Amino acid sequence: MKTDTQLRNDILAELTWAPEVKTSDVGVIVKDGVVTLTGHLASHAEKYAVERAVQRVHGVKALAVELTVKLPFDNQRTDADIAMAVECALDWNALVPDDKIQPLVENGWITLAGEVEWGYQRSAAESAVRDLMGVTGVSNLVKVKPKVSPADVEKKIHDALSRQVDREARQLAITVDGSQVTLRGTVHSWTERDAVQGAAWATPGVTVVVNDLLVDA
Repeated sequence: MKTDTQLRNDILAELTWAPEVKTSDVGVIVKDGVVTLTGHLASHAEKYAVERAVQRVHGVKALAVELTVKLPFDNQRTDADIAMAVECALDWNALVPDDKIQPLVENGWITLAGEVEWGYQRSAAESAVRDLMGVTGVSNLVKVKPKVSPADVEKKIHDALSRQVDREARQLAITVDGSQVTLRGTVHSWTERDAVQGAAWATPGVTVVVNDLLVDA
């Protein structure tokens, strides 16, 4: 079990090592394995990269993000410019279905709405726009509305877990209520937590995933 000091040092080392993180102005507070990030970053892309870097560190039990995006003058773009870039990014992404996503841009913040058939399409839409210049944040309100019946959703998720993650993760509690899946239990890392959530989202019939998995490092 790492001490809070050891965990903080590991997080700072990971942030320094990650090439997509360009700033050292990230405050890291650790208490009982719970990490709080503070500071101002120059782009939403870097904010996302910081979050992912911290989640890779073994021992992080929970993460509170109090980072804000403060764009440099040279990176500022009008909402109209960002909206045009968003449209192009969505159109040129092969994983995003045509004419299914309706973006809205306000003060640099992108809100995505619409309906798609698969969870990966919802994720692809967000990935396509979050790294655009001038973006200060992204709200992904896209709904997953599959054509298939969700009757065998739980079995398909268990089957996916048996192929993708370790034996302990296959024993997690999976509750299916219509097309909503709730995940409960304990995993050993954020990577494993993401893998289980990804398996749930990739299952036909799933429109909502409630991830209550705990990380016990």
